[in-house]
Amino acid sequence: MSVMSSVLLLAQEQAPAPTRAEAPPLTAIWPILIVLGAACLSVLFEALLPKHLRWPGQVVLTLLTIVAAGVKLVTYVSGAPAAGETAMFGTLAVDRPALFLWGTLLALSLGAVLLIADRSVEPGGAFVATAAIRPGTVQDRAQVASTGMQTEVFPLTLFALGGMMVFCAANDLLTMFVALEVLSLPLYLMCGLARRRRLLSQEAAVKYFLLGAFASAFFLYGVALLYGYAGSVRLADISEAAAGSDRSDTLLFAGMGLLVVGLLFKAAVGPFHTWTPDVYQGAPTPVTAFMAACTKVAAFGGILRVLQVALESTQWEWRGVLWGVAIVSMVIGAVLGLTQTDVKRMIAYSSVAHAGFLLIGSIAVTEKGLSSTLFYLLTYGFTTIATFGVISLVRDSSGEATHLSQWAGLAKRSPLLAAVFTFLLLALAGIPLTSGFVGKFVVFEAALADGMGPLVVVALVASAVAAFFYLRVIVLMYFSEPAADGPTVTVPGAFTTAAITLGVIVTLLLGIAPAFALDWASSGVFAIR
Repeated sequence: MSVMSSVLLLAQEQAPAPTRAEAPPLTAIWPILIVLGAACLSVLFEALLPKHLRWPGQVVLTLLTIVAAGVKLVTYVSGAPAAGETAMFGTLAVDRPALFLWGTLLALSLGAVLLIADRSVEPGGAFVATAAIRPGTVQDRAQVASTGMQTEVFPLTLFALGGMMVFCAANDLLTMFVALEVLSLPLYLMCGLARRRRLLSQEAAVKYFLLGAFASAFFLYGVALLYGYAGSVRLADISEAAAGSDRSDTLLFAGMGLLVVGLLFKAAVGPFHTWTPDVYQGAPTPVTAFMAACTKVAAFGGILRVLQVALESTQWEWRGVLWGVAIVSMVIGAVLGLTQTDVKRMIAYSSVAHAGFLLIGSIAVTEKGLSSTLFYLLTYGFTTIATFGVISLVRDSSGEATHLSQWAGLAKRSPLLAAVFTFLLLALAGIPLTSGFVGKFVVFEAALADGMGPLVVVALVASAVAAFFYLRVIVLMYFSEPAADGPTVTVPGAFTTAAITLGVIVTLLLGIAPAFALDWASSGVFAIR
């Protein structure tokens, strides 16, 4: 706490007193204001509405919030200055990459909220209030009908989304830290709200909280050291000090290392990924989808901004280290993914491998590296949400059937679901005519253009190894006999159907006609102010 207090005090001392002439323009940040304002309203809904009205009220409010924020974003983008602008007294940089990331987050959160809101796959919904039942107990249908769906998850989702949007556009490290906590704390709670497998869910929440707090400490200590070096927490001031200063580089490199460790943890980049498989497995599957897609976008948005704005002039010092981190992440994800017998843990290690691919694009501190990474985040997010939507439909008497042996012969039980899951797995593997192939292609192209040929070779080998465990699941579904007492495929409700359909359509369209998204991702660079 002493480190945080010192940083806050020093930041307050250096910040100029706002005047009437400096009033921040709100036009640029209306999407954030809408999301955070609706989150506060959602809390009031939870406190004031009768129990039977909470679910429809929260669902309508959340979906309208995302749509309204998206409309405001599109309206602003049409007339936004190409060079970007700052808002909230310079704490937020609303530039083209930030706008792309905001649009990606809103689109992905729409799919995730549809999964969260569904009450047909799991009777009464997938969530339960923490104090509603004892850990380890299972509610029957009568209990579920009497209690209804717990709706605390909706304000938590909106607060997390608002924190992610601020994190992507933060123009100084203190704003980034506050946004990191705003997006993280709701996720810690959401991971422990599973109606089934209560102990596993609560264990996941505790692990995520403890490791997340540890990573936040790294991040904050790095902020303190960088402030000691540059005399400022603004990214532009750190960049200026790093480009030409007679001060000792010890503070710079120590602060940079600690800061990047905190960011890599949130992005689930190996070897800072240890929370990922346990949390992905234990959290309610709709929360896992939201976390896997949206948190990855926010985390890499922060990584890109820090590396390309604050630390660009020192890239020759950190580039070699991040080469090694990217290789470790790809190897861990590909090799350990082969050993998994739980489909959610397998996708978790897949995300670690994909984080390594994304880090390759982030290391390429060029316009092409930036645009390719942004595009990859978009493609990976939609594929991931649809993947977890499919996983939620394969169930037995105890809930989701996530052990791979239970997926044997699934194509004979549900040919359509097996075909959809096959397509999504091929997209994650990077097979042509899917968005995954285009995403990897543009990232590897950017890396080759920036002289990272050896790293691309390692990435291609890791992709080939990772493809094996995707193909293993496909072979298991199509060429194995289903067990007599095997799981059933639940007929999805309208919300889950819409989420899966959205993910599949976007995955297909971005694999066949990616030009529009690539052009938008290439429309500008980070503003340095």
